[in-house]
Amino acid sequence: MIVTRRRFLQSAAAAALAAARPDLVFAAAGERSRNLLILVELKGGNDGLNTVVPYADPLYTQLRPRIAIARDQVLQLDPRSGLHPALAPLAPLWQAGELAVVQGLGYPAPNFSHFRSIEIWETASRADEYLPDGWLARAFAAAPAPAGHIADGVIIGSPEMGPLAGAARAVALSSPGQFLRQARLASTAGPRQNAALSHILKVESGVVQAAAGLSAGLSPDSPALRTEFPAGPFGNAGRAAAQVLASKAGVAAIRLTLNGFDTHQNQAGVHAALLKQLGEGLASLKSALVELGRWDSTLVMTYAEFGRRAAENNSRGTDHGTANAHFVLGGRVRGGLYGEPPHLDQLEGGNLAHAVDFRSLYATALQRWWGMDSAAALRGRFAPLELLRA
Repeated sequence: MIVTRRRFLQSAAAAALAAARPDLVFAAAGERSRNLLILVELKGGNDGLNTVVPYADPLYTQLRPRIAIARDQVLQLDPRSGLHPALAPLAPLWQAGELAVVQGLGYPAPNFSHFRSIEIWETASRADEYLPDGWLARAFAAAPAPAGHIADGVIIGSPEMGPLAGAARAVALSSPGQFLRQARLASTAGPRQNAALSHILKVESGVVQAAAGLSAGLSPDSPALRTEFPAGPFGNAGRAAAQVLASKAGVAAIRLTLNGFDTHQNQAGVHAALLKQLGEGLASLKSALVELGRWDSTLVMTYAEFGRRAAENNSRGTDHGTANAHFVLGGRVRGGLYGEPPHLDQLEGGNLAHAVDFRSLYATALQRWWGMDSAAALRGRFAPLELLRA
């Protein structure tokens, strides 16, 4: 939990804005204030073509003679597209109409650098502009989360704040155990014991209070969930998210991270294992949200810095690409395929052309899910996707 003068000033500015413009207070219209957004980062750049497989297109196997997913193995979504078999845990969500697949997500003039492209996705910038804060941070600055929420957002499984960079009330849980120790320190140490902590308590009391509130949900004494999560870092992150929600402390957004998608070589086995973690983790997260009575008030969205090139490389892997497919799931999601399927006969320099600007996905969360005006956070107007039920 890092506190800076910049974050403190942003906190004060957000409070002043809320006081001056009470009409902008986050989702003041009743039930929407309870709506939760969970972002899942597929770090490294997931291979969308082997995740949502265009199995009926003969160009797919021509471009990927060694790593293509066999037609008889895919989990069919429609007569031309199917899921990687490792995503079988998501099949019940698709059948229930609670899983949307958005194809062709990207942006103009794509960048192939991990660092720059993820910065574009997490700040919602144009390819030629550099923004200091995340798109969720700007959203909460313009329309603060309800005062009863213990935090704007919680980052689990990564020290990088991503879309919450610059948020006035955001907490990073890189390790739930370490966070508990920090929270206990914040609640028990006094000025004489820890001068630095005393300073934090004075200038960033909101974040410290968030630590205390969230620690209650992660405590061994908190009520146990019946849902079992898979072993591994992503399963642990999902369990921590569910425990935070079980604490009923109130948060607006959670970001989880699954690492390892930079599959330049020997992709097949690595990618299958990653998608298995993703599928099992998301299925368990749904089970926990149902158990907590939060499935209908939660929207889950995946994102990554980019997709992969259409053709496999000489190392049985894939290199950095452009447009990608991502998942949106939840109890109020209108399941189905959105965007456009990949046009393998219309590649641009070996890469897929994007069909949907990724900021339209963010506009869907801001406008349709939270009832916000998304223009300030996204620095422009982007049409939301009609993938949510009323």
